[in-house]
Amino acid sequence: MRTRFNVTILFLLGIVTLLTAMSPVNKSLNHREKAPLSGHYLFVAVPGIRDYLGYGGHGLLVFDMDNNHQFVKRIETRGFHSNKKPSNVKGIAVSIPLNSIYISTIESLQRIDLNTGETIWEKDIEGGADRMSISPDGKIMYLPSFENKIWNVVDCKTGAVIKKIPGFIRSHNTLYGLSGNHVYLDDLASPWLKVADTKTHTVVSKVGPFGNFIRPFTINGKETRAYVTVDSLLGFEVGDLKTGKKLARVVVEGWDKGPVRRHGNPSHGIGLTPDEKELWVCDGFNMRLHVFSAAEPYQQLTTIPLQDMPGWVTFSLDGKYAYPSSGEVIDVKTRHILSILKDEFSNSVGSEKMIEVDLENGQAVKAGDQFGIGRVTQ
Repeated sequence: MRTRFNVTILFLLGIVTLLTAMSPVNKSLNHREKAPLSGHYLFVAVPGIRDYLGYGGHGLLVFDMDNNHQFVKRIETRGFHSNKKPSNVKGIAVSIPLNSIYISTIESLQRIDLNTGETIWEKDIEGGADRMSISPDGKIMYLPSFENKIWNVVDCKTGAVIKKIPGFIRSHNTLYGLSGNHVYLDDLASPWLKVADTKTHTVVSKVGPFGNFIRPFTINGKETRAYVTVDSLLGFEVGDLKTGKKLARVVVEGWDKGPVRRHGNPSHGIGLTPDEKELWVCDGFNMRLHVFSAAEPYQQLTTIPLQDMPGWVTFSLDGKYAYPSSGEVIDVKTRHILSILKDEFSNSVGSEKMIEVDLENGQAVKAGDQFGIGRVTQ
């Protein structure tokens, strides 16, 4: 009798298991796990604060912007020091027509397929690599050597260097204008912001001199203004991209400068909201973001406390969210911190290299920028 009872129980359990496996809910889950991504996603490259693995480990982390920025997956990446430890991520950019995301590290450049997550190639870069920028048509990349003397002009498809642009001391940050006609080049050892013509790949003008060596900067959509942070200044300066003149110097009021753990200057990071109404400026010592009006006389509006030292800030394409490198997701309108980016282990994630990518069935249809750039073009 007991044997027959046990057999019956096992038979019923088998039926339940089979029905569960065939249920629409389970099929939906399996399909959703394997289906290409569709929606708005934040791609975060780590280690994106030096080579510190305590801010999210190593890889390309994907967060669902339509679902409270929940963690989606970790894409395996390359990029290692000679000792086989993960190297500092220096930049991140996207080519929409090639459906690829690029990560630069101190030593190399990687191209990764946005649909499959597979690394298409990794190229060692002579002189190292720093923070790059890709043309609006997705074909050309301006890739600075790692605080070295040249900018490389790179074919996004193959990774081949098309041209080298000399004449720099410590090449660093790069920003393509939305028109695609000019690229703006930041030399860490110069008070001048250089401007390159993308038809000839030559430097054709410069803006400044600014009050000190230029650090992170941003521009407006019409490419008439540059907003730069400079060494020793808690605040920012403004330049006219057409005349080449410096227009203004704005100091953060009510907050003292102090020693910072990274980058060496008080304000390393500045972003212009996509509607170009506000400038958000990093404050490393006080661990804050200071918000200014982007119109003269650049009124200081408020300050937002952060959980860690910020070294960068960017925004979602719609201007709804601000993303400081300290890992917060901030509502731009209310200034409220909505959440903290967390990885699959519930650890806080921080990076100075993150970018929005909008996908339809695994194909990129729109991408933001690692810089907080203005997007008003009319």
